[in-house]
Amino acid sequence: MSSPPELSLRGTVCRGRLLILFLLSAAVLWSLAPAAAVDRLALRLGDLASPMLALQRLSLEYESGAAVLRVDRLRLGRRQWRDLALRCSHATLTFDAVHCGAARLSVAGRVLPLVAELELAGDGRGELGLTFADGGRLGLTFEGGALRARADRLALDKLHAVLAGLDADIDTLFERFRPVATLDGELRWGADGNSPARVSIDVRLFDAGFGSADGLQAGESLELAISGTARALDDGWAWQGEVEWRHGAAYLHPLYLEAGPSVRAQGRLQGGVVVVERSEVALEGVGRLDASARVELDTAAVLELELELTNADLGVLGPRWIAPLIAPASADRMYFGGQLDGLLRLQDGVLAQIDARLEGAGFGFVGAAGGGGFALGPVGGTLAWHAGASTSSRLRIGGGQWERIALGSFELEASLDGRSLSLAPARLPVLDGALVIEHLTLAHTDAGWQGVGGVVIEPVSMPLLTEALEMPRMGGVLAASLPDVRVSPGEITLNGALVVSVFDGYLQATGLRLVEPFGVASHLSADIEGRRLDLSQLTDTFSFGSVTGFVDLSLAGLELVRWRPVAFDARISSSPGRYPRRISQRAVQNISALGGGGAMAAVQRSLLGIFDTFGYRELGLTCRLRAGVCMMDGVEGGARADGGFVIVRGGGVPALDVIGYNRRVNWNELVERLQRVMADNVSPELR
Repeated sequence: MSSPPELSLRGTVCRGRLLILFLLSAAVLWSLAPAAAVDRLALRLGDLASPMLALQRLSLEYESGAAVLRVDRLRLGRRQWRDLALRCSHATLTFDAVHCGAARLSVAGRVLPLVAELELAGDGRGELGLTFADGGRLGLTFEGGALRARADRLALDKLHAVLAGLDADIDTLFERFRPVATLDGELRWGADGNSPARVSIDVRLFDAGFGSADGLQAGESLELAISGTARALDDGWAWQGEVEWRHGAAYLHPLYLEAGPSVRAQGRLQGGVVVVERSEVALEGVGRLDASARVELDTAAVLELELELTNADLGVLGPRWIAPLIAPASADRMYFGGQLDGLLRLQDGVLAQIDARLEGAGFGFVGAAGGGGFALGPVGGTLAWHAGASTSSRLRIGGGQWERIALGSFELEASLDGRSLSLAPARLPVLDGALVIEHLTLAHTDAGWQGVGGVVIEPVSMPLLTEALEMPRMGGVLAASLPDVRVSPGEITLNGALVVSVFDGYLQATGLRLVEPFGVASHLSADIEGRRLDLSQLTDTFSFGSVTGFVDLSLAGLELVRWRPVAFDARISSSPGRYPRRISQRAVQNISALGGGGAMAAVQRSLLGIFDTFGYRELGLTCRLRAGVCMMDGVEGGARADGGFVIVRGGGVPALDVIGYNRRVNWNELVERLQRVMADNVSPELR
């Protein structure tokens, strides 16, 4: 039979139930068909609109078993596409149903590589199935005002390959992170009469992964279970849901995260803003974690965020969450312990409040070379910081350790005001002395923490200190007055004098500067002077032989990297004045070794085998260390025509000179041989 004349319907549906084109077409066909079937039909429909879906200029053409459904513009949520066409090679129109099989979908003239099948019934039921080349399927069912979308092994990367070029934002996302995933599950949307619309989702994402080009964000073998419901309100949606991370791991620089966490939350969606009214996060190491937030959808900006921790185990949270954030380069060397309760709040994306209570906490890190490192604990007390308000914090520290130096118990009390911190005077016991912080004020700038302070080191016994540092035992004390300590990001500068009373003389360090003192590339620079050091005590301490007299020391431009010297200009010379000056045969052998093996042999052929001690007038030795090589020289004005240099100038009876000839000495080899001299009492040999 022939169809009725071509019809043209124009109008706009502004509010009410969500209507999709398939159901509307079926309803029109059902109401217009005068008999059991039609062989030609053309419909021109107007615009359809709802909060989630809008279609403009719809048309349906049917003739002789083929049909074409056209949409000029489709909007779904905030995204839209133009010039859509569904071409059915096998179409059937009857009084009861519309069937479209072996259909092809095109967008903006591009035919998508999938097969579609459409079924519309006169009673208001409709089904659309999309089958992809890899076997994945997406099915849509509409019945009684309800829409159901079902995904079966739908590969998201294959889906994107089909839809590539249709949405610039999605294309950018896939290009940046290269995500892969398979999706199973369904989404339901429906409304009954005038009741509010309801949406439910229950899906599983598995075999998922992603990776950014710079390697700073990546995930593999991910599996997520997502479920939830939403109910339409007059001005938005009320929702609740759960996300469970079941498998896989992800790296979000600088954090490495593993499966296990889950989140239950509820809230509202209003005006493009997601409001998380309440959420519970299940996280290993945390007794309870509650969160609330407001997030802007378009920009993903966090307008408000509040996290509350209860009974958190720092031994679990510290390595995973704290260490990578505060010291990513040294995170694997840090360790934690104890319990934490806390509250963190962000306002407009900016930190606004931190409140924490510590109980039995411990913090520390292993030294860069596996040494003693640094540790504090147990630590108890409270920390409080509020933006725009003054707060106070107080901590009780039961003790600690720096390298092998033990610290006694002490307390720290601080006042915090916005981006600044003032530390009250504090005394930190160190061995039998103390480090006294007289004052310290810090401010946080865009570059990091900066500030000034004053520090005094009350006398510390050198015997105890050298024993703790596993050095040869020395007498004397260490003391310091550092009235101007300056702190800047990654750097500490000590303007003042650090004085060590040792060997009946003293050593004084000035211009002390520490860069990354706790990092893997720690750097120290300073100038050191020593005056009237007793050689007899010095040589006895280091088993170097016996020398009586006194020396002055100058160590300019000292630079240590990872606590090992890499540069300095050193000079040791006899102190001025009248005092006994004798040197033993053993000391002659060791000192001459610093000038080369040839010098030792020359001395042995003369008087070395006859006398036990010798007189000397002066001694001197210099070393200019650069690039691992020590450039040697001797007493001032002691250069010789044969290229040698005088290390010891003879005087008295019997007298001898010690001459060196090796001006270039490998620093590491020099240190190793001298250590052997002191440890094994063997004659050194330098080349």
